[in-house]
Amino acid sequence: MPINETIELSIDSNLEFVEMVASVTKSVTSKMGFDEDDASWIELAIHEAVINAITHGNKSAADKQVDVRFVIELDSLTVHVRDRGEGFDPTTLPNPLDPDNLLNPSGRGIFYMRTFMDEVEYSTHTEGGSVVRLTKYKRSSKPQN
Repeated sequence: MPINETIELSIDSNLEFVEMVASVTKSVTSKMGFDEDDASWIELAIHEAVINAITHGNKSAADKQVDVRFVIELDSLTVHVRDRGEGFDPTTLPNPLDPDNLLNPSGRGIFYMRTFMDEVEYSTHTEGGSVVRLTKYKRSSKPQN
């Protein structure tokens, strides 16, 4: 796969399109040479980001899009997921590991993203909506803290 390649998708706020993003993710991680475990975790993190964008960001509004941009570099994959919602403050979310939250059927998406990706950042897009940026480094290239 060429270095510094970008793949962009724009999907309607419909959960049926999440599988399309998953297919692209599988293809990208395979061609980049991520091992099977890392590829699975990357796919799960991106899956959660897209579902959050559809259901929480866009409130499943059919007229709102979710943009997914894969930035492929020699040593890393960065994925930007943008919704068209009102934005949110991720620091106000409840802790999914709190005993009161353990049995909730949802609320772990951001936890999964932070656990399985090397970097997760949130921002507000200049034209509205939220953007989550997820980065995974290839094992041999991961920066040391």
